[in-house]
Amino acid sequence: MQQLTRPVRRGLLVVHVVVSVGWLGLSLGMLALGITGAVADSAEEAGARYRSMNVLGDWLLIPISLLALASGIALSLGTPWGLARHRWVYVKFWLTLVTTGATAFALRASIDDAMADVVAGRAVGATTDLIVAPSVSLGVYTFLTAISVTKPWGLTARGRRLRATKRR
Repeated sequence: MQQLTRPVRRGLLVVHVVVSVGWLGLSLGMLALGITGAVADSAEEAGARYRSMNVLGDWLLIPISLLALASGIALSLGTPWGLARHRWVYVKFWLTLVTTGATAFALRASIDDAMADVVAGRAVGATTDLIVAPSVSLGVYTFLTAISVTKPWGLTARGRRLRATKRR
């Protein structure tokens, strides 16, 4: 893919960082709501927390996760970092892909189940998923942020081959 121009790359980088950090913050908020819902003193308080989780899940989780994934792919393909040249980029891609899928299918399903219980006036069933999933997400996004800053592990085998070919 052709390299992005400097202004386009910078703009895309700003979008990627803002969306990715927003996803991390959203996960922290979802974790706080999951915990406070699980330990709430009344069904009404718990229901309010799960309704809030539902709103955030419906309106923010999927779009933000997809935008983080798309902007990361565009940056990797349009810069010398490449998608499969450096191990940290490759790890970030796969973990973002997995967490986007987990957000879309596992966490959303848990939130939908909790909302069905709230709407029906029942006590919310298994709340551990509403705590564990955001906890795992928060840990993964913190790790992704750390490797974005430190850029560890060097080149992949493909990256070494491309670098050797370029030097000839």
